[in-house]
Amino acid sequence: MSNFSEKVSLIRNIANLLRWGRKAHEYQDIIFPLVVLKRLDAVLEETKPQVLKKYNEYKSKLNDIDPLLKSTAGYEFYNTSVYSFKSLLDDPNNVAKNLQNYISGFSQNMLETIEKFDFDKQLKKLKDGNLLYLILQEFNKVDLSPDSVSNHEMWYIFEELIRKFSEMSNETAWEHYTPREVIQLMVNVLLEPDKEILKKPYIIRTVYDPACGTWGMLTTAKDSILEKINKQADVQLFWQELNPTTYAVCKSDMLIKWENADNIKWGEDDHSKASTLSNDQLRWLHFDYILSNPPYGVEWKKDKEKVDEEVERWFAGRFGAGTPRISDGQLLFLQHMISKMKRIEDGGSRVAVVFNGSPLFTWDAGGWESEIRRWILENDWLEAIIGLPDQLFYNTWISTYIRILTNRKSWENKGNVKLIDARGFYKKMRKSLGNKRHEISPEDINKISELLLSSKDGELVKIFKTTDFAYRQITIERPIKLQLTLNERIFDEVKNINTDFVKKEDLKQTANIVDFFINFVWDFVFIIKQPIFLWQKHMKDMFTIYKQKTLEARGESNIKESKKDEQLIDSLIYTLFERHGKKEQNAEIFLDKKWNQKSDWDLRDTENVPYNMDVNKYFDKEVKPFAPDAWINTDIRYCDIKDGKVGKVGYEINFTRYFYKYQAPRSLEDIEADIEKVEWHLLNLIDEIKK
Repeated sequence: MSNFSEKVSLIRNIANLLRWGRKAHEYQDIIFPLVVLKRLDAVLEETKPQVLKKYNEYKSKLNDIDPLLKSTAGYEFYNTSVYSFKSLLDDPNNVAKNLQNYISGFSQNMLETIEKFDFDKQLKKLKDGNLLYLILQEFNKVDLSPDSVSNHEMWYIFEELIRKFSEMSNETAWEHYTPREVIQLMVNVLLEPDKEILKKPYIIRTVYDPACGTWGMLTTAKDSILEKINKQADVQLFWQELNPTTYAVCKSDMLIKWENADNIKWGEDDHSKASTLSNDQLRWLHFDYILSNPPYGVEWKKDKEKVDEEVERWFAGRFGAGTPRISDGQLLFLQHMISKMKRIEDGGSRVAVVFNGSPLFTWDAGGWESEIRRWILENDWLEAIIGLPDQLFYNTWISTYIRILTNRKSWENKGNVKLIDARGFYKKMRKSLGNKRHEISPEDINKISELLLSSKDGELVKIFKTTDFAYRQITIERPIKLQLTLNERIFDEVKNINTDFVKKEDLKQTANIVDFFINFVWDFVFIIKQPIFLWQKHMKDMFTIYKQKTLEARGESNIKESKKDEQLIDSLIYTLFERHGKKEQNAEIFLDKKWNQKSDWDLRDTENVPYNMDVNKYFDKEVKPFAPDAWINTDIRYCDIKDGKVGKVGYEINFTRYFYKYQAPRSLEDIEADIEKVEWHLLNLIDEIKK
């Protein structure tokens, strides 16, 4: 690995030849295909003469010459062109034409891979002048032969080039590119509990990544099984990738390694880009191990139509638990990965996936993200969550987590979830790489893996029941309190009261009541001429007294009001308060037409009650002492077969809260002492400047 950085620098310097006339994001469209071609040329160089000899000898004799040439080449691909990377320079005037001939000489499986680079477009732009000649000349100075660069080292070179080109072009596709040590940690925690199983002779295991990127997770998983656990194991890799460039890079490398090319899928749907979410090309397959770093904070609007079709199928599709916000598809990828787990009777599966913190707690009870968490926890699939150090990724500083899921938990882990705080397991890098300032050492990777196997609570490991993350969200209502100030505006409304709803036989009595009500408001507004602040019940009492006193003054007896009359009076008062009343906490409770208290939407609140606690006991202890007039809204409940009780069930995992450590604030004396030191230091600096 000593020449790793040197080779990356050489290749990156070649890109400088493209600086004039091209934008930074176009560099990789030329450099990556040529890096792959140079690597393929170096791999095939030793057997190329024998391949050409066999090709010329048998091309007219055999219907299918493919197996013979692959066997002669020693790889699952070959090249029958008379040109090589070196000989392309022998004819400077026809470099582009001869390069096209060289590319077309590859076997069909490799040619289909190279076509994903869409290199023909770039080649047409490079025909004029001698730029292509200069680029190939520089590439021939880079030794990418297997003797100089192993397959593992070639992976590092591709990774670093991808990172550097994405930085140059501000490309977002690689924003959450996975560092090597994070990949190794994911593989370790995925395989650690299965070590004894994996030691069985000639065991077959499948590994899958639905958003492959730079294919490092799969190759690391395979290498870890073969090199550290069982050399006799048969590890088969499966993956799907959306980006054609990385797909081509990955597939060419897989063909060099003798991997089954049919297991490698490009996200294409009717010749257009389509992610794994909308176009699962391995839809009928399930896998032993699944690991990925899917894009997060990326919207899935392009996949929405196909995703919604599967949602309608409920759990016959992949997304039966629901869909998250359109702006972030992480939980869709997680549901997809769960759908790829083998059935328990077929051996079950283990899943490791990198997420940011958002899917752990966003969205309220009853929301789809909460429901997806609920589905996972109630099925007891979540085994552990590992909190990683910040500043691990190249283009983002945010905190990240590894989720580990399985449908074959050990009996001692059933119903439990481990939270592992690995945020302090890092060392600072000597030189930052973008936002990456921290890295996890091999020793720390081993320590974190050991924590996963721990069966005891501790400072860094917390073990919870799955229901510990559940809560019941109840809605707390407070009554609305209104007061009314009588004024001319209200009088104008009162005198125009519509009585069309009154029956003819009741019209006379109704008119009398309305007249009394109009006079009642008139007297307060225009005779007393003082602001009168009324509450609903007080207004009714005052109107009753006013009516009685008025009748007595006229020498008339007070006619007993019927139930309909009372309803009319209540309706008049209710309408005035509803339209013109103002909220006042010192007022009396506002009641509806049936004299039931109404809730104040502005004071409506929710309380998250621990799942196993009685909501009424919680309310009496935590709410009633502070809001005596509050009550639980029993109409709001999660009405489905899951529950049906008062409130809504929600699930959230607030990782940071469980590992929070209280730190007492510094004393005022210490703070004052520090301030004095700074002041003296500043004064001394000022004195030195004056001198």
